[in-house]
Amino acid sequence: MLAEGAPWWARLRALGLDLPPVPAPVAAYVPALCCGSLILVSGQLPLVAGQLAHRGRVGQDLGVEEGQAAARLCALNALAAACGVVPQDCALAGVARVEGFVQCGPEFHDQARVCNGASELFGALFPGAGHARLAIGCSALPLDAAVEIAVTFLLAGRL
Repeated sequence: MLAEGAPWWARLRALGLDLPPVPAPVAAYVPALCCGSLILVSGQLPLVAGQLAHRGRVGQDLGVEEGQAAARLCALNALAAACGVVPQDCALAGVARVEGFVQCGPEFHDQARVCNGASELFGALFPGAGHARLAIGCSALPLDAAVEIAVTFLLAGRL
C-alpha cells in the first residue's frame, strides 16, 4: 500500500503501468511545451509503440469501454510528453485541465463517460487534486483515432 503523499510515478507503478516513450508528432507541432507553472501537452492519440490501438467511431465501431481504454492510453502518452519537457524527475503536481475529443456519430452522447478513462487515471495518480474537463464528440480525428486527449499539467515548485 502506498503512503498518502506518494509521488504520481509510484502510483503509476502500483497500478502496474509504465510510462511509454513519447509518441512522435503526426504533424507540425511539439508534443509538449513548458509555460511558467504549466505544461501544455498537445493532443495525444491512443498510440502504442507508434501504432494506433483504437480506431473508429465510439458507439458504432467501438463500445464505451474501448473508448475509455483509448482515453487512458492517451492520458499515458500525455504524461510521457509532459515528462519529456520537464528538466528533472518529472515533478508534476497535478492536472489543471483535460480536453477530450471522441470520434462518434451524431446519436452518441456518452463522451463524458469515454473521457473518464483519462480522468480516472489522473485521479488515481494525483488523488484529491481534481481537474477541469471538456468532453466533445466530433465526426473525425487524426488517423481515424477513436479519442484524442490534450492535457494541461501543473508543474511542482512553480505554483
